Amino acid sequence: MTGGPFTVCLTEPIHPDGEALLARAAAVRYATGHDEAAFAAALGEADGLIVRVKGRVTESLLARCPRLKVIARHGVGVDNVDVAAATRRRIPVCVTLGANTEAVAEHAFLLMLAVGKRLVAVNAGVRRGAWDALRRDLYAGLCGRTLGIVGMGRVGARVAALAGAFGMRPLGYDPALPAEEIRRRGAAPVDLASLLREADIVSLHAPLTPETQHLLNGETIGMMKPGAILVNTSRGALVDDAALSEAIRSGRLAGAGIDVMEPEPPHPDNPLLALEQVLITPHIAAHTEDSMRRMAVTAVEQVLMALEGKRPTMAINPEIWER
Repeated sequence: MTGGPFTVCLTEPIHPDGEALLARAAAVRYATGHDEAAFAAALGEADGLIVRVKGRVTESLLARCPRLKVIARHGVGVDNVDVAAATRRRIPVCVTLGANTEAVAEHAFLLMLAVGKRLVAVNAGVRRGAWDALRRDLYAGLCGRTLGIVGMGRVGARVAALAGAFGMRPLGYDPALPAEEIRRRGAAPVDLASLLREADIVSLHAPLTPETQHLLNGETIGMMKPGAILVNTSRGALVDDAALSEAIRSGRLAGAGIDVMEPEPPHPDNPLLALEQVLITPHIAAHTEDSMRRMAVTAVEQVLMALEGKRPTMAINPEIWER
């Protein structure tokens, strides 16, 4: 599709409203190669790039894309973009702040409730005719429970607000924020060890960085309250799957609700796939009509700002303008 003097690549389809907006101002093409050479070939003549989950933007890839002027992340996590390399090349990296906050926070509670109420197993049991047997069991609710929120950014803060509506006590851990700011965002500030010891449910909302990779590992999972539930709607690599599966298999943890895995899709032999107490959704927390539209339109708007010589409002490397 041709709509202007620029060429913008997409790594995956975006909401039609976003693509229509982009097509009015630029030629739209897809960069869907599975290796860097194919990705670079598609990107070689591109002025802009909108990247979703697929596609890694590395320093070597950027070296092959001399025309690239802007990168927009359809979402907020930039673990698949080498921001430092883009900054060295004076390429703004933009995100879609706030576009998926509500959807991801809602999905976190969907997983909490579904795991605690054993929703999938109960539904299957009803269909097998086990109505009376299932009514004799007891299930875990949310009211009165302590919710540990790891990462108090926009989504974490929204989860804290919703926790209050459910009658939960939210604790917050975020080393990037002062205690008073965590408190202002709706949670009692605590260190990670205290959060893990006290929380009935731990919900992960931290970015993936070298410091947070396998933040939940054998040692830290061992700190968690017996019978607790882990929910992850952030990044799969925050959790050591082998350690989590062992904690659930042994009965130390009651279960887990997971929307993100390492890698995606997961290997068939991932031990979490074999556990009935683990509910897994395929990285769809943000996949509501409203959220996907907002992310697409916002990403396109950021790209067009940069290509028109304006300063994008959601660039995470503003230092490129300060040099």
